[in-house]
Amino acid sequence: MKKFILAGIAAGIMAFSMQSMAADFVAGKDYTVIKNPGKVDVPGKIEVREFFWYGCPHCYTLEPHMQTWLKNMPKDVRFLRTPAAMNKLWEQGARAYYVSEALGIRQKTHLPLMHAIHAENKQIFDQASLAKFYTAYGVPEAKFNGLFNSFAISAKIAESNKLAQQYQLTGVPAVVVNGKYIVTGEDGKVTQVLDYLVKKERAAK
Repeated sequence: MKKFILAGIAAGIMAFSMQSMAADFVAGKDYTVIKNPGKVDVPGKIEVREFFWYGCPHCYTLEPHMQTWLKNMPKDVRFLRTPAAMNKLWEQGARAYYVSEALGIRQKTHLPLMHAIHAENKQIFDQASLAKFYTAYGVPEAKFNGLFNSFAISAKIAESNKLAQQYQLTGVPAVVVNGKYIVTGEDGKVTQVLDYLVKKERAAK
C-alpha cells in the first residue's frame, strides 16, 4: 500500500513540476512570437514544422528528443519537416531530402544520413556524395541525379526559402508552431516548450 501511495505522490509531484515548468515558459525567452504569422497547410490541425540541415550538429543533438516527442504526438497535431536551403551548401541537403521523399524512401534514409555525417564523420554534403549514399537504398545514381535539379524539387526549395524568409529564420534547428511561434535549442526543453505552445493553441481554438 505504501508503495502505491509513494508512487502516487511521486506522480503528483512530477505532474506539478511539469506544470510549473510549463507556466514559466515566456515569449522572448523560451520562444519567439512571429510578427507576421504564416498560414497552416491543414486548417483545424496544429502545425509543428521543424527546419533543419543534415550537417547541423545541433539538429543531430535535437533529433532524439524530437523522435521521442513524435511517438506521443497528439492527434490534433500535424508534424512537418522542412530542410532549410538558406545557402548553397544547405540547399544540397535539402534537395537530397526532397528527392528521397519523391522516391518514397525518406523514412528509411533520414536518420541514417544524419548518423553517417555526425557519428561516422562522413562528408556527405554535395550532389555526388549524396547520390552515392542513396545507392545503398536501391536508388541508381542516374535516377537520383535526374531528380536532384528537377523542376519539382526546385519548387520545393523555393517553398522552403519562402517560409524561412517569412519566419525570419537565422539558423537551425528551428521549430515553428502553428505559424505563430519559433522554438530553438537542441535539448529536451524544446519539446517541453512545444507541448506548452500546442496546448496554448488548442485552448485558443
